[in-house]
Amino acid sequence: MAEAEGRNLKVIEAWNLTPNMRRVVLGGNELEGFPEGSASGYIKLIFPDAPRPRPDRPAMRTFTVRAFDAEQNRLTVDFALHDDTDGTTSGPAAVWAGNAKVGDDILIAGPGKIKWIDTSSDWLLLAGDMTALPALLCNLEALPADAKGEVVMELTSPEDAPAVSLPDGMTLHLILNPHPDGTSTDFVDHIRSLTWRNGSVSVWAACEFKSMQQLRTYFRNERGVDRTKIYLSSYWKAGVAEDEHKKIKGEDAARQKALEAAS
Repeated sequence: MAEAEGRNLKVIEAWNLTPNMRRVVLGGNELEGFPEGSASGYIKLIFPDAPRPRPDRPAMRTFTVRAFDAEQNRLTVDFALHDDTDGTTSGPAAVWAGNAKVGDDILIAGPGKIKWIDTSSDWLLLAGDMTALPALLCNLEALPADAKGEVVMELTSPEDAPAVSLPDGMTLHLILNPHPDGTSTDFVDHIRSLTWRNGSVSVWAACEFKSMQQLRTYFRNERGVDRTKIYLSSYWKAGVAEDEHKKIKGEDAARQKALEAAS
């Protein structure tokens, strides 16, 4: 990414939606031309003054577009807050979001690709932790009225439960994990305990790296879910910053691809 790329925006609102989720609304003239229909896509927050993982590019962190209103020139981004119990030092984005106030500047790039669940299957399984909640909610809000299936949310506290209106055929499961540090298996265990419905299934799931690996084994190997019907991603890895997580994630994907090619 060249130094000149990006949109320089300003904070126009910032508040805590729940004890562990903070909403920041961005605006500014440079939002002109930002694509409509970008909710659930990702953007990069750019921090030119932060330590650089690579000499040729500034530090960047990835977040989900929760909503974009072109008429009002408002870009909404929700940030999962954490208490560093996993040993990870708060990075530039966590510090910035936690202290964001009206008038603050931020440089962004994007949006990137949007990953929607395939709603053509007989039933749907959607699951995510706090980091995935913005993208998960975007998917839930786009479900057809006749959708059937299961939704699993891992929350830090009961107060973090979002207000969401689901189709009658969807069942919501809330899992509490007060200290998300990558050690709890309750999220994965609950997904494994769900009654597996008849017919074809589409899966959308995003969570911590180790949980992602466990779910990948479950969906692909134990349940035999069609790989074209699965979106499964790790949004973070306990104990490491995003740059290291991205490297580990890439290495894991390469190993998985090699295993699949050999099978």
